Amino acid sequence: MTVSDVIGPDLDVLFCGINPGLLSAARGQHFARPGNRFWPALHLSGFTPRLLRPDEQDELLDHGLGITNLAARPTARADELTAQELRAGGVRLAELAAAYRPRVVAVVGITAYRTAFDRRHARVGPQPEPIAGSRLWVLPNPSGLNAHYRLADLAEVFGELRSAVARDRTGPGPAARAVARDGVRDDGAMRIREVEISDDMIRLGQFLKLAGLAENGAHARELVEDGEVTVNGRVEERRGAQLHDGDVIAVGAEKARLVAHRP
Repeated sequence: MTVSDVIGPDLDVLFCGINPGLLSAARGQHFARPGNRFWPALHLSGFTPRLLRPDEQDELLDHGLGITNLAARPTARADELTAQELRAGGVRLAELAAAYRPRVVAVVGITAYRTAFDRRHARVGPQPEPIAGSRLWVLPNPSGLNAHYRLADLAEVFGELRSAVARDRTGPGPAARAVARDGVRDDGAMRIREVEISDDMIRLGQFLKLAGLAENGAHARELVEDGEVTVNGRVEERRGAQLHDGDVIAVGAEKARLVAHRP
């Protein structure tokens, strides 16, 4: 049995495990073994307001988080994977990042990362190179077999990533940047801010955060699902809807016009 990705557009962090363990594969749940410390580290670092169970993994999307794996083949131990499988997983991960454009991709397992991306001297933490426009981090393997990190240590390292994401929310997302401009009048006294992006397209959820219309991915999801977001005067119910130059996005009395950057 394979374990499906928990993924969607406009995530704050896409976590990437190494591969499913045998119990995870049997249950179809990421990090399902009781001794795995991924879920406690996620909670203790502040990514989730409570400790989620593996069977609640889909709730991660509500918090702007997702999970995938480098390799789909289940094994009892991660070191049973071949280097070829890991390198192929690195290629697939880059494709996922390009398609879904998360703010950060976090590979959970330094040894697997070194092999998958041929970075033999990489260390835990932020990496100098992006992956398909997303920032790239490496976190320790939370498996109970990893004796180098206690739960408190894992929570601290995960917390460093969370702090970086929180700081990054006030700035541009991947491949996009906001430019503050003088407001223009529209619809009577309504002021519309112009928000410039470096590409010719951006997804709605990402734009809501970029323009300051939503606090984070979870807030963006709530706004869209509650029918509070309009695009060019029409309610838009798809958080992954594509926006283009000139589109006007409104949340309540706040409006922002998308401006595609032209060099």
